[in-house]
Amino acid sequence: MSKKTRKMTLSALFAALCVISLFVASVWPMGRFGLVAFASLFVAAAVIEGGIASGISVFVVSSIIGMLILPNRAAPLLFIIFFGYYPFAKSLIEHIKYNILQWVIKLALFNAATVIVWILMREILLDAIGNNVVFSIDFISFPLIMIGGSIVFLVYDFGFTKLIWFYINRISKFMKKGNDI
Repeated sequence: MSKKTRKMTLSALFAALCVISLFVASVWPMGRFGLVAFASLFVAAAVIEGGIASGISVFVVSSIIGMLILPNRAAPLLFIIFFGYYPFAKSLIEHIKYNILQWVIKLALFNAATVIVWILMREILLDAIGNNVVFSIDFISFPLIMIGGSIVFLVYDFGFTKLIWFYINRISKFMKKGNDI
């Protein structure tokens, strides 16, 4: 099997597994965040096996299929806004030499996504309540959401790094051995 065919086949497999994870997340709301974060592991696997372009293709295909066919749009939206692009963004960011700069960029990326979601939610849901209530909710809860979300994101990034290490050291080498046959 040629390298190009292998990359395309693996990308299609990872996209299918990603959509399956998003489907389970959309019908099982108790594990939504965890399952959507789990779906991003397939994007990471695509980046590891085929490079950034493969990871982007898995993200784009999974996002489109998820939005088109899944019964609940919350899981694919969560994937699009927070988790789906992070594996290839993480790969690019971690090529930067300075660790502190890496963390600053990662937190800025997460916080930018959080601000965008907050603004959209505020415009869509909270604007109907009234400006006084919206201002008090913004003033009280927004800083708490940003701080708490940043802490959760740091834990997620640490765990995600460990899972990527596990994939590289335990799974990826077996996939390459199967290619030699």
